[in-house]
Amino acid sequence: MKLALFDLDNTLIAGDSDFEWAQFLIEKKALDRELHEARNLEFYEQYKAGTLDIHEFLDFQLKPLSRHPRTQLESWRSEFLAKKIVPLIAPGAQRLIGSHMLDGDLCIIITATNSFVTAPIAQILGINNLIATEPEIKNGEFTGKVVGTPCFREGKIERLETWLDQHNLTWLSFLQSWFYSDSLNDLPLLSKVTHPVAVDPDTVLKKHAEENDWTVMSLR
Repeated sequence: MKLALFDLDNTLIAGDSDFEWAQFLIEKKALDRELHEARNLEFYEQYKAGTLDIHEFLDFQLKPLSRHPRTQLESWRSEFLAKKIVPLIAPGAQRLIGSHMLDGDLCIIITATNSFVTAPIAQILGINNLIATEPEIKNGEFTGKVVGTPCFREGKIERLETWLDQHNLTWLSFLQSWFYSDSLNDLPLLSKVTHPVAVDPDTVLKKHAEENDWTVMSLR
């Protein structure tokens, strides 16, 4: 058996769904532009620089989910996917995913972005397995808090190993493994697989990949 792991933001899609979701809510006037836009940009720059405090960010990103009924959020999400996400799907994404599926590899999207935003994106891309940051839900509504370990940096390894264990698998179950990512934040997990692949990488990841003879590719 072989394992193919895919980061989502700026890898399979040519943008960041977390950032775009917040901007979309600002456009819908669900969030105050003056209060939230600069903060959203600030967090995005911290993420790209590798200095993001994930708990501080999640407090900012998940609270809006608790301010609106689930039905309203789902309506907005449908519009968001059609208008903002589908146009961002990288031209080579489906071909790459399809090649692994044809080989019978276990394909998983593993992303720091919360599952409310990313679950339907994974469905659009044809991948049934998703490991994402999980927002807390009580009585069918979001609380604005996170459940368990955020799926970020070393947390991706922890969440993946938990997922594998739940499916009676371990790293030793796989003869080969791939992880496709654009970000320096994914260096911990990239270093765990047998085939780390830098996809349209940021400057730090590209340099690291070149120094370590990792594959560098573009899906755009």
